[in-house]
Amino acid sequence: MDHQRFMQRTLELARQAEQFGEVPVGAVVVHDNQIIGEGFNQVIHLNDPSAHAEAQAIRAAGNHLNNYRLVNTTLYVSLEPCAMCAGLITHARIQTLVFAASDPRTGATGSAINVLNHSSMNHKVQVIGGVLENESAALLQGFFRQRRKQAALAKKVKNDAK
Repeated sequence: MDHQRFMQRTLELARQAEQFGEVPVGAVVVHDNQIIGEGFNQVIHLNDPSAHAEAQAIRAAGNHLNNYRLVNTTLYVSLEPCAMCAGLITHARIQTLVFAASDPRTGATGSAINVLNHSSMNHKVQVIGGVLENESAALLQGFFRQRRKQAALAKKVKNDAK
């Protein structure tokens, strides 16, 4: 499978999230070498804490297959999934997870915690990390750098108004 091609699509979707002011994360679900579900972070836009990129892509794939089990599929995501998404991946029975950048703070495939292939889970997922890692990390770093600048400016404006 062409991991870089599918990961490139997650980065395009991540840029869409960024345009909405969301953390730039994108995801696609692939079955038989075809994208069957796509998503990007929309938690703020939809006022839905579960609207992570992975959840959006998995919902779309389930609708496409008309099945809540996504056996023999691969999920590509531009950032290592959190615990909520790792649980969702397990319950959907996704075969393989491919992610770009690790998330040392909330990554649930081994970076911060390991939910995805915890010994108590009855479904195991093949995990491949680091595909287009630098591109994804740069996108995320740029987003958060801009957010910090905006916060500092807002604080300065507030202090100057006093």
